[in-house]
Amino acid sequence: MQFPRLLYVLAACAGLAACGDSTGEQAVLGGGVGAIGAAVLSADPLVGAAVGAAGNVLYCKTQHNCN
Repeated sequence: MQFPRLLYVLAACAGLAACGDSTGEQAVLGGGVGAIGAAVLSADPLVGAAVGAAGNVLYCKTQHNCN
């Protein structure tokens, strides 16, 4: 059934579009997207959440300057 996977992908895209105003928001949004991405790929959601949180905070602080 492809429909639930499509919802995961759409949720991940929406999460990537939101950067967050504080470091905590950036970590939560990145963690959510990472967990969703891991679920879509049948990987460990906890690892995906950790990687997503760290990646989003790092990106926002160094490249995008979300604040």
